[in-house]
Formats: sequence, structure tokens, C-alpha cells
Amino acid sequence: MSNHPEATLRVGGLVPLSTTDYPNHLCAVVFCQGCPWRCAYCHNPHLLPRRGRAEIPWAEVLAFLERRRGLLDAVVFSGGEPTLQPALPDAMRAVKAMGFGIGLHTAGIHPARLAQVLPLVDWVGMDIKTEFHRYAALTGVPGSGERARCSMKLILASGVAHEFRTTVHPQLLPAETLQDLTNSLAEYGVRHYALQEFRREGCLDAGPASTASYLSSGFCASIAPRFTTFTVRRSERAL
Repeated sequence: MSNHPEATLRVGGLVPLSTTDYPNHLCAVVFCQGCPWRCAYCHNPHLLPRRGRAEIPWAEVLAFLERRRGLLDAVVFSGGEPTLQPALPDAMRAVKAMGFGIGLHTAGIHPARLAQVLPLVDWVGMDIKTEFHRYAALTGVPGSGERARCSMKLILASGVAHEFRTTVHPQLLPAETLQDLTNSLAEYGVRHYALQEFRREGCLDAGPASTASYLSSGFCASIAPRFTTFTVRRSERAL
């Protein structure tokens, strides 16, 4: 990988071991610095700036992974938004050459780079935030919904193992909107889907704490038949 500073992955955090970020795999999670969207329920606000206050040198990450060969199944690139970084393809190649599987968490912000790295990825989890025509109100960025739609289509066409998931904040994503969203996703061909109850931990501006989750067992049962696999991830700290 080039030593040019623009070709060095900017890492804002590292989780040495996770059992939840790549299904059925033991993995490390590399948190990539930077995200242009400003979703109110983001629980990693320190990763939003392009440069972090305490970045981990990429060489140190590689040294750590070298010591974990044979102990971990995979490395997940998360964020922030990994696909914003030009160094991502080279970083993935370096990790893949060490024998690790490659996971990716993305919001679909950069479809062109997503298309570039999908051949390197073994599994991808993509956040679908709301109906695509409602994205700008949630992310604060015009055109963000079309970027997400394009990225979703790329993943569906790629043949890469994947999951689409939606974080459910009751005020920012009303029940009627979620019903419409899941209908639309099923029509696009989404078959693997998860709902995640919003958790307040780490959020800067997520609305009133008293709003209760509407993800009752009956509500979720009405959505489940639209998908081949459907998961609800509860949070003890849900609203």
C-alpha cells in the first residue's frame, strides 16, 4: 500500500474482538473516520469528522491483526463510513492477504467505491435509514436517498452475502413509514433484513427519552413474511 498520507486508512477506533458485527464469525472491527451525514441517532459522533482527535495508525492496526492470525475469522470495516476513504480497497487487500475474511458496514454513501470494493468483501451489512425519498430530512444531505438506493441495488446484484438493516427511532421513523419502507424493500428484492431498536448511548441529539419503541411482537410479525430471514435486535437502552 502506498505511503502517501492520502492513501493511508484513517482509523478512529478498533474493537479487538466482536461476536456480533459479522454473523457467525469472530472478528475485529476497524472504525473508519469520517461521515458526511448527520443522522440524529448516530451513536458514534466522534467518527463524523474527517480527521479524528485520536486516530490509530494503520500500521499499528496491521501489526495487531498479524498477532491475531488464526484467532479471528474476519475483519469488519465500519465507521463512520468506510467507503469515503480512497485507501479502503488497499486496506482490504492487505487484510485479505493475511487470511482474514472481509466484512463491511456501510450506509451506501459512496456507490462508486462500494462497487470497487464489493469483489473484495465476503459479507456486507447496509443501513437503510428510511424511505429513499425521505432521506434528506434524516441525513441533512440532499440526494442521499438516491445514493443509498444505488448502493442497495449494487449489493443485491453482487452475489455477496449481506444483510440490510434499519435502526428504528420511533419519532424519526414512524410505524407507518417503516411499513411502507419494508414493503418497498421487499419489492426491490431484499430478502435478508433486520430491525434494530434505537439505543441512546453516545447520541448527541436523539429526541425525547420518553418515546417508547413500537416494535411489538405483533408489529414485527406483520413484517416478517416479506423477507426470507428477519431479525429484531432489542436494546435494553431502547427509548
